[in-house]
Amino acid sequence: MTDFKVTHPDIVGVDEQADEVLLTLSLAPQLDYFKGHFPDAPILAGVVQLDWAIHYGRKYFGYHNAVENVEVLKFQVVMTPGLEVTLALEKKSEHKFTFRYYSHKGQHASGRIVFASDA
Repeated sequence: MTDFKVTHPDIVGVDEQADEVLLTLSLAPQLDYFKGHFPDAPILAGVVQLDWAIHYGRKYFGYHNAVENVEVLKFQVVMTPGLEVTLALEKKSEHKFTFRYYSHKGQHASGRIVFASDA
């Protein structure tokens, strides 16, 4: 099994509002997730994009419960090493937020994350 050392992008900008956060992310070629996916044309896997969205949603909006559902998940344009992307997070409720990744190449991915309620 591979030991991953570089698993998150470099955050080069943060614009934080009440219910919205815009993170500017630099996708360094050294990210471990580019290794082997694919050797001749590396891309960032959708599962990694989803994991990052959940990670930053938890960090900025304070969600703690388990993810209950992922809705309207779409992957449109691949992300490649060296790309700078914006991750837009928008809190919709106490248990739900939306995310989208975009850059000068267009929209890369989007979706809605729903966390389990306490009840």
